[in-house]
Amino acid sequence: MLNAISTQYLQEFTSAVASAASVSSDKKMFAITPVMETKLRDAIKTSHAFLGLIHTALVAQIKGQVIDVGLDGLATGRADGRFSVDVDQRGNTYELVKTDSGSHVKWEEMTQWANSGNKGEWLNLMKASIAKRFALDMLRIGFNGTHIATITDPKKYTKGQDVNKGWLTIVKEKVPAQVLASAKLDPTGKTPGSYKNLDSLAQDLINTTIAEEFRQDDDLVVIVGSSLVAAEQHRLLEAADKPTEHRAAQALAKTMAGKKAYVPPFFPSNGIWITNLKNLQILTQSGTQWRKQENNDDRLRYESNHIRMEGYAVGNMNKFAAIENVEIIDDSTSETE
Repeated sequence: MLNAISTQYLQEFTSAVASAASVSSDKKMFAITPVMETKLRDAIKTSHAFLGLIHTALVAQIKGQVIDVGLDGLATGRADGRFSVDVDQRGNTYELVKTDSGSHVKWEEMTQWANSGNKGEWLNLMKASIAKRFALDMLRIGFNGTHIATITDPKKYTKGQDVNKGWLTIVKEKVPAQVLASAKLDPTGKTPGSYKNLDSLAQDLINTTIAEEFRQDDDLVVIVGSSLVAAEQHRLLEAADKPTEHRAAQALAKTMAGKKAYVPPFFPSNGIWITNLKNLQILTQSGTQWRKQENNDDRLRYESNHIRMEGYAVGNMNKFAAIENVEIIDDSTSETE
């Protein structure tokens, strides 16, 4: 139940929400103003470090042409007139769909927060419980989304596969050559066609699948699954007999093939992508965002909802390469020629 302190904090919090939205009550659904749109987007982006690295933007239309926000290729030269480069992205369009996020915090939990800290800490926990959860869902769907269902099934599709089409699905549908189905990782080298380590695999993916004009770009990164990193680190640590080798194993999750590496939450555990982070986009239609935040005394909880038109896009698909499933071959399963 709510105690006196948590009740006071909650009343101040709900009043501040209503005041910021210029509404008389927070119990009704209210539209978000342009200023609030920017503040809300910034709050969600800063609630998770990785989300802050990708491109999130407001757009005017439900359907439209994807804008490449990267710094790609040569843009300097001479011509008969002014020299200018046109990035050919014809057919690379986005489409937004209705997206409804909702979460709640039980009264008992809010009271525990109030008892264990000051008002500032309580407010931070309240904001984080809402914004961070929504932010994680945006990443979860972006990495795993495969289709758009009229009514979603969170029990069957626990990673939001049916909420929207994520980045990998979009590239597979539009430029399937950029996505490879599988590869094998065998440190013994006995398995035909396998790679001995993640560095060689990532470098080959860059050399064979990323468009030639982008292979040397310094903003390319490696996004890799946790299972692949764990298996490779285990192998390196098992074989290490020098401090420098231990450090190399520990640094694996930070750099691969000379590129910065990321292991974000909800990324497929045996997958690997090469791209630049601003290439991964989450687009929201301006003017479609609505919020509702209510202290529900029937259900003994504080509820928050955020509904909007939202979708995913890849800025430049020629600067995206992926392997969906990297199979790890150990000594017991290694094939011989």
